[in-house]
Order: sequence, then C-alpha cells, then structure tokens
Amino acid sequence: MRAGQRGVALISVLLVMSLALVIIGGMLRSHRTLLQGIGQQLQQMHLRQLAVAGETRGLGLLKAQQKDSDLIAQPSSAFAMEDAQIRVEIEDLAGRFNLNALLIQGQVDQVTLNRWARLLALLERPPVQLEQVGALRELSQLRLLPGVDAELLRHLAPWVALLPAEAATNVNTAPALVLRTLDGIESSTAEALVRQRSTAGWPSVQAFTQDPLLSGLGLSSHGLGVDSRWYRITVLVTQGQGHLRLATDVERDPKTRHLNVLQRRVLPSNPNEIPQ
Repeated sequence: MRAGQRGVALISVLLVMSLALVIIGGMLRSHRTLLQGIGQQLQQMHLRQLAVAGETRGLGLLKAQQKDSDLIAQPSSAFAMEDAQIRVEIEDLAGRFNLNALLIQGQVDQVTLNRWARLLALLERPPVQLEQVGALRELSQLRLLPGVDAELLRHLAPWVALLPAEAATNVNTAPALVLRTLDGIESSTAEALVRQRSTAGWPSVQAFTQDPLLSGLGLSSHGLGVDSRWYRITVLVTQGQGHLRLATDVERDPKTRHLNVLQRRVLPSNPNEIPQ
C-alpha cells in the first residue's frame, strides 16, 4: 500500500515538475521575444535618428539655393555616420504632373486634362476622370473612383504630385516622360531636351517653348514654369541588416525663403532604390 502511495506521489511530483518546466519554458520564450522586440524598436529609433541627419543634410543643400529657379546643385549625396551608409536624394516636386492643376476654381482645365490623358496613355493605363473627386490631399483618394486600384496608384506614384492648383510644371526638372505629356513632344525630343538642359536650364517658359527642338509644335505655355518651391528629400539609411527610408516633403516660403516641413513618412525599406 505504501509503495503504491509512494508511486502516486512520485508521479505527482514529476507532473508538477513537468508543468513547471513548461511554464518556465514559455516564460523564457516570451522573454526572448520581448527582448527581440525591444532590440528591433531600439534599432528603428536609431535608424530614424540617422535618417533625420540625412534630412538635415538635404535641407542644407536646399537652403544653399539662391533662387527658386536655380537647379539643385547636388540632387543626390551619400555619407557615412556611425557605421551606417546614408544616401540623400532631393527631387523637385514641381517636375511632376500636378494632379490638383486639373481643377481651377472648380472648373476643369482642358489643357491639363489633355496632358493627364497623355500621361495615362504613356503609362498604358485606362482613362480616369479626376474631376469626380475634386482637390486631392492624398493619392489614395483616387481609390474612390471606379477602376482605380493599388496597381494603378503604384504606376502613378513616381510621376504625380499633389501641389496647390496654381503650381506650374517645372520644365527644368520634369523627367522625359512628363515632358512627353506636352502636346506634340515625342520620346526622342523629350530625351534631347533633358540632355540639353543638363548644362543650363531655360531662363523662362518662353525660352523653352521657342527652343529649336520644339520648332513648329506651337507648344502652349499654359501651366508651365521654370522654378519651384516644393521638394522631397528622400533618405535611405543602411546599417548592417537594418534599412530605413524617410521621405520629407518641404515647401519654401516665397517671401522669407524659410523651408517648412509639410510631412514626413517612413517608407517600406528597399536598399536597392530610392522612391520617386
């Protein structure tokens, strides 16, 4: 009888010990997961601090501009800090197609509408009637329209901007594809214009429309400009296996020339490219 009781007691002890080991094991796993999470958070905080340093570098380059019509002297730069590689890209947002220019005081601007149709055709995308949504603050607002999905937004994102309606397209910084949205400009002409302006931009819109490469096109100067005050600073930070991309949109006050930060966004990490 006593032997049976001792056997039951031993089994009970073993069960309690097994249960205790399971609980301890779970606590250790939970503790390890917690430590890993804290470590990742600390790494992200450090990467953000490094990204802000890159943003400061970009702001300094923009502050060095004497005039809004000046081309960005250093649109890209790279430097090392605390064993991290930091790459900075500066883009003139006025070089993109301004979606908000389609509606001027509630009326559809026909010239801009035609350019919008050409942009969609160049991107091999179906027509989209933007007047249905009015002024845009976020590109995702286009999802309110039928036929607009994430794939279309992905194709549009590198080429469009959401600036005030009066913001003109800067022909001195617009990429070849955006120049091709202007009536009559073919691919070869757009590429030639981009190569030509790499040494010196056009001093005026009139000088652009009268460029020999555009002779005979009768190009409209409507909605075009040669300067800007809206920029995007994109910073890519790489440290070990960690990556972080920070996009900062800024606007230069036309009177004080002070740079105001409009928004900051942490973008999905991709060490091989900087977003446009």
